[in-house]
Amino acid sequence: MSRNRIPSVPVSDSHVSRRGALAMLSSTMVVAACSGGSPSPSPAPTPTPTPTPTPTPLTGPAWFGYGRDAQHTALSGIATQDLNRIAWTSAVDLAPQYASWGGLLAHYGSPAVTTNNTVVIPVKTGATGGFRVEGRAGATGALLWMAATDYVMPPHNWQPPYNLILTQQGRVYAPGAGGKLLMRADGDAVNGTLAAQIFYGAAVYNANSAAFDGSVFINTPLTADANGNVFFGFVVTGANPAGLVSGIARVAPDGTGSWVGVAAAAGDASVQKPAMNCAPAISIDGSTVYVAVNRGSTTATQTGFLLALDSATLATRARIALTDPNLGTPARLPDDGTASPVVGPDGRVFLGVMESQFPTHNTRGWLLQFDALLNPAGVPGSFGWDVSPSVIPASMVPSYTGTSTYLLATKYNNYFGVGNGDGLNRIAVIDPKASQADTVVPSVQVMREVLTILAPTRDGGSANSRVEWCVNTMAADPVRRSILANNEDGVLYRWDLATNTLSQSVRLNAGLGQAYTPTLVGADGAVYAISNATLYSIRA
Repeated sequence: MSRNRIPSVPVSDSHVSRRGALAMLSSTMVVAACSGGSPSPSPAPTPTPTPTPTPTPLTGPAWFGYGRDAQHTALSGIATQDLNRIAWTSAVDLAPQYASWGGLLAHYGSPAVTTNNTVVIPVKTGATGGFRVEGRAGATGALLWMAATDYVMPPHNWQPPYNLILTQQGRVYAPGAGGKLLMRADGDAVNGTLAAQIFYGAAVYNANSAAFDGSVFINTPLTADANGNVFFGFVVTGANPAGLVSGIARVAPDGTGSWVGVAAAAGDASVQKPAMNCAPAISIDGSTVYVAVNRGSTTATQTGFLLALDSATLATRARIALTDPNLGTPARLPDDGTASPVVGPDGRVFLGVMESQFPTHNTRGWLLQFDALLNPAGVPGSFGWDVSPSVIPASMVPSYTGTSTYLLATKYNNYFGVGNGDGLNRIAVIDPKASQADTVVPSVQVMREVLTILAPTRDGGSANSRVEWCVNTMAADPVRRSILANNEDGVLYRWDLATNTLSQSVRLNAGLGQAYTPTLVGADGAVYAISNATLYSIRA
């Protein structure tokens, strides 16, 4: 979000025409002429064609969805390519809606990448809705397959992301209308269909599909466990034949489903829905699902809980009310954010929240941490708003001398003109098991800063203020000891943690203020970033 885009202030978007017409392809025909009157030469023998070598199929680590894995660590399984050039681009929104001040208040869902390097992309097709899923060749961007969906967005302020998931078994799941999942059996296959899986039963849905399509909306990204079970949140806005209320659903690979209402799971009748755009996370052993739920209809009133649910039964194992560590009052879980639970290798759970009162922490929010049963387990991080931290091995930072085996990479903005914000927007690596006084509220101890780096482009807000980073999850490359993050200046950067420098960069566009977006890595090490409603493929 830009420095003048504060989440507690509603923004009215202005309509703009559809951007980006289809390119027209043309070809020329070459005609060879014979010289008249001369005898025709004897035909030459037809040469034996040289066989075209069959390319070796690529096999690499998949990127399954938001934050790569079910713990949302965003840790790449392959060394990333150099940031030398834009190999190809593809629209993720065919009709982006810009705010009156020129920014783009739209969150976009994370693509997934198969082990064979097919990039599966969620695409918005209309001004107010309409979504499809595309499969494109990672090397060239060539369209391999495309499938329309009937998904309908839930009621919202900022445009919510349309997120899909790739399972470890190679299936692709995308949200559909009425709480449906739309499943494609093979993300690489050129031919395939989307089959509906409905957690409350196909017969019930088919008997009155209109009633469900108009009142039941998937409102979180999808998350899949190692066995291919898919978890997600949904919001219900009216009566329906199945008696559904807003809740958390589980769909098994065979299509059978179950669900639990959020108020019942939280043990609090005032809880209204799963927090918008908040992807469920799964414990490393697969036994527990972590999901945030909230109450209230405005940013100022949206508070709630983090729940730990049994992944097989959806029974509540633990819950905790989310609290502002500065004021001791309920923290906010705004529907305009995308912060999601993140699970560390020791089972700790991290979740970003907004401070209770605006702007007591310069609208930075806080990054809370808990143990596996949601007991408080350490000091907060000093930034939490709209970001899911990347979990990185401590060995990625050669200068680190602490005792933690892993660290967190996160956004670290300090918005100019908000509270006493200085506009020195950074990204940071922080230590979840060490502390220091917070620079904004010194009376609060926060996770110790290991490294920080200032955004490079001045934004004119003050003498030194900088254009902010615009990622909600940053891809981490443990082989090259670096973080990949794009900035609102329109540039994708490599942050080298060994030298603490922005060692590589590539310009994507002229830049603009926009909601935070994901960064990811392909099976061949290409880097993908979203800016101005477009997916960019960056490679050497």
